[in-house]
Amino acid sequence: MTLVDFAKQIQLKVSESLGCMYQVRLQEVQKNNNVCLQGLIILETTQNISPTIYLDDFYEAYLCGYTMEHIVEKILDIYKDDMPKKSVDMGFFRDFSQVRNRICYRLVAADKNKELLDRIPHKRYMDLAICFYYAYEGDVLGSGTILIYNTHVDMWNTSTEELLVLAGENTPQIFPCRCESMNSMLEEFTEGNCDRTNETVSGKEERERFMREMPMQILSNQKGVYGAAVILYPGLLRETARKLQDDFYIIPSSIHEVILLPDTAVKSVSELKSMIKEVNATQVEKQEILSFSLYFYSREKDSVILL
Repeated sequence: MTLVDFAKQIQLKVSESLGCMYQVRLQEVQKNNNVCLQGLIILETTQNISPTIYLDDFYEAYLCGYTMEHIVEKILDIYKDDMPKKSVDMGFFRDFSQVRNRICYRLVAADKNKELLDRIPHKRYMDLAICFYYAYEGDVLGSGTILIYNTHVDMWNTSTEELLVLAGENTPQIFPCRCESMNSMLEEFTEGNCDRTNETVSGKEERERFMREMPMQILSNQKGVYGAAVILYPGLLRETARKLQDDFYIIPSSIHEVILLPDTAVKSVSELKSMIKEVNATQVEKQEILSFSLYFYSREKDSVILL
């Protein structure tokens, strides 16, 4: 059974379980890096908004032996847990004066998002693209993001330039920067993962030795969401270089964070580039990859250089 056939079967069974008071439909959702996911949308007749439940992981579970009935039961549980308690008035989103204070930016790979970039306002940044979203915060839906499209720009009678100015002011305030050493993160990760049965003692020691010897800094925001965009925050990299007393390399760990490595700690740029490619290929979800490139911050030029 293909993913598409599986999704249609799930749609039919969920619809039969819920009855005629619910509308159940499928929607292919384009995510970052041109990743397309199969989404299931369940909408009660009295509601105007519903979370999207992605079926791709459920399909993998089905291939691993989970029954269709078990999966449908799990999907219904997720829907009941995440379903908004009441309808949401989204009329405010048409009024630019009501959204301008929560317009933010994030970074994506330009070459892997060409189709999406044709439909959204953006600004090129080396081999990346700065794009914009509305940072939603409300009692009914909690927190979330709404991607801004060209149609929104037209509706608001604004421009990419104005969005860039607003996002430059809003994003650092709504999502303050977080910087911590790799050592502290490693300690936290190790404490929370004491039972690493698949890792040999020598492998664990080698990994920890490497982390200790490489004075890496993890740079993100306090939410850990779209945190790679902190490198755009005004004056942040200059202040970071002052604290490190060194220029530094910027490793694009994911769309959510970057890793900083002081210039004096790097022996081989080619090895760094190889490491980025290997980690992206083996450790990072495809839709969360930011770039396969290596970047360098120069104190003298006060700018980021694509290597």
